[in-house]
Amino acid sequence: MTNKLYKLMNWPAIEEIIYSEASNPHALLGPHTVGNNTLFQAFFPGAQRVQIQFVENMTEKDMEMADEDGFFALLVSGKKTGGYRYIVTMPDGNVEIRQDAYRHKPLITPEDEEAFAHGVHYTIYEKLGAHPMTLSGEEGVYFAVWAPGAVRVSTVGDFNHWDGRMHQMRRLPSGIFEIFIPDAKAGDNYKYELKLKGGLTYLKADPYGNAAQLRPETASVVADLRAFTWEDEGWLKARKSCQKPEAPMSVYELYLGSFTEPSEDSEYANYREIAPKVIAYVKDMGYTHVELMPVMEHPFDGSWGYQVIGYYAPTARYGSPADFMYFVNALHKAGIGVILDWVPAHFPRDTYGLSNFDGTCLYEHFDPRQGAHPHWGTLIYNYGRAEVKNYLIANALFWVEKFHADGLRMDAVASMLYLDYGKNDGEWVANIYGGNENLEAIEFIKHVNSILKKRNPGVLSIAEESTAWPMITGELDKGGLGFDIKWNMGWMNDYLRYIRFDPYFRSHHHSELTFSMIYTYSENFMLVFSHDEVVHGKASMIGKMPGDTEQKFAGLRLSYAYMMTHPGKKLLFMGQDIAEFDEWNESRQVEWELLQYPAHKGVRELVKELNHLYRTQPALYELDNRPDGFEWLNCIAANECYLTFLRKGRKRENALLVAANFSGAAMKLQVGVPYAGSYKEILNTDAVKFGGTGVVNGRAKKAAAKEWDDKPYSININLAPLSVSILSYIPDAGGETKKKQDGKTGTSSAKQGRKKKEAAKA
Repeated sequence: MTNKLYKLMNWPAIEEIIYSEASNPHALLGPHTVGNNTLFQAFFPGAQRVQIQFVENMTEKDMEMADEDGFFALLVSGKKTGGYRYIVTMPDGNVEIRQDAYRHKPLITPEDEEAFAHGVHYTIYEKLGAHPMTLSGEEGVYFAVWAPGAVRVSTVGDFNHWDGRMHQMRRLPSGIFEIFIPDAKAGDNYKYELKLKGGLTYLKADPYGNAAQLRPETASVVADLRAFTWEDEGWLKARKSCQKPEAPMSVYELYLGSFTEPSEDSEYANYREIAPKVIAYVKDMGYTHVELMPVMEHPFDGSWGYQVIGYYAPTARYGSPADFMYFVNALHKAGIGVILDWVPAHFPRDTYGLSNFDGTCLYEHFDPRQGAHPHWGTLIYNYGRAEVKNYLIANALFWVEKFHADGLRMDAVASMLYLDYGKNDGEWVANIYGGNENLEAIEFIKHVNSILKKRNPGVLSIAEESTAWPMITGELDKGGLGFDIKWNMGWMNDYLRYIRFDPYFRSHHHSELTFSMIYTYSENFMLVFSHDEVVHGKASMIGKMPGDTEQKFAGLRLSYAYMMTHPGKKLLFMGQDIAEFDEWNESRQVEWELLQYPAHKGVRELVKELNHLYRTQPALYELDNRPDGFEWLNCIAANECYLTFLRKGRKRENALLVAANFSGAAMKLQVGVPYAGSYKEILNTDAVKFGGTGVVNGRAKKAAAKEWDDKPYSININLAPLSVSILSYIPDAGGETKKKQDGKTGTSSAKQGRKKKEAAKA
């Protein structure tokens, strides 16, 4: 090495790079102006020879070996050298062409860092993670990761033999490490190698990675999210009106891995294979939306996706990110909304994931009383740390803005709201006021819901919350948490507890049927029979029904009809609408073969008709969240085990009468009604086509001026055991409803009618 070049060497900094402890390798490696010359320095561990090839004239110059571990240098006259690349000869004689990863300035700006540090960089996922791009005419991938506790971070992968010495990243003041690697490309596997104080080195998957290897492999995969062309503009424009509170919403919850069998030689069906089958079924059945159990990458099949490792990556089980985009796009084109389960409440301890990410409790609390769920074995996010909040808030926006999700169902909200959730005394730490409310999580939830509504009006935020925490769906400026919908766990638990009793004993538990109407209008509710109710020994939906087989099917039909007519949006888990006897598990598909049996087919036909009835009858959805949309006719017939009530729309003529017989005996029922006119049965769960015995009310029932149930009129109907009858109100021509609409007397309406007849005769 020449003396001049030797004097230009920063030997302590070179040693840091050789020993893989450099926090700013860009300050040394790559081209740097020295007076009127340019100093090139490069580190290729183990290389025997390195040449620089200048692209402009294709000349090659040998670099001098400054250190036998593979550090090379070359001083070139002139400040502008143009394009270049390295020709690297390895000990085995192989020659590799390498681009320089250290010639570029950081793409993350001080403004990016400041916003991230304050938790308000809502598109931080466009900066952190792995992003294929063209930079200064070079194709490559930009990598960035937040790891402030690490001494050094390197990107390792298919493009550098997984050698952490080769692509050591530049540390920015925020603790973000970044590098642009020209030799990397979409499809490459990669991880981050972190070196901690004390010398411990380990590998971590990318917290912001957009794809991952199929388990049990654990590497992240470079993905290009720009490659897909969306065609769902029409749906996105109409979404706000389709998802308003006054619109019908019937959701089909599904686990993608169990909906259909894959093609030969595949463990799972691809998103593109699943899409047309889901569309065909959901459209035929009349559901408005699907809700997908978590599609984010997760290591353990048995978690059903609820223990997420890759928050920014659709699971590789069913294909690539582009494949999942195709799935959502196809459903949108078919007019079907897509809701995603989202899990910000906890994350697993897997060593390649977020736990102890940079050698510190970066994403979780240090104190296990704050940072761990004892009964789940998972870790809790530190919602008080701005960068962690930013990670989660940006993630919610990511699925909406990059994958066009129409809503997010936030899992396990109760575990976030309460510091002592699932914990015994001594296992939790009170807040600053001595209470059990998680103040930091509350502010995080409000922040998510606020920015979601601001940036994406019409997108739904749904809470799975199982306690009586007030104002879950309350407006943010009035002290609420800002969710659009809350799962009605109270109704679900009460109803399932009630329906398990033999009809003989139900009279003692009548209040469990009616109690829900005490609080129905305290929140904007969704009624759910979800996957959680058909696992872990809880029995399938039909398995919860008492009695013989015929009674079980009748009870199930009754349950679905009662759910559809009770105020609230609706959700059923797959397999429930065909009356599967077996509990669900993730390793088998829906038992579609059951549809060859009339009883199972009948249940499906009932759910189908209920969905279509629900979507076409304004009384079942228009005033869902208003008390004037519901009226008890008789809710006190505990001994007889029946209920009668009205569902109302904005127009009186849209009213529906519902009579539900929860007893094991047939009954001839006199029902008090508030309006004169007729009542025509439009659905009966005991109809033969649904698998019933055929006890229906074929003719319209004319209301008699006979007071009953404190109403001025009444009708008589027949009800089979364990059945529901839904009747549509038909006003008398020229009756009270017509008067009200016209704002005129009945006489004037009659006169108008005579004038029309006379005109017709003339």
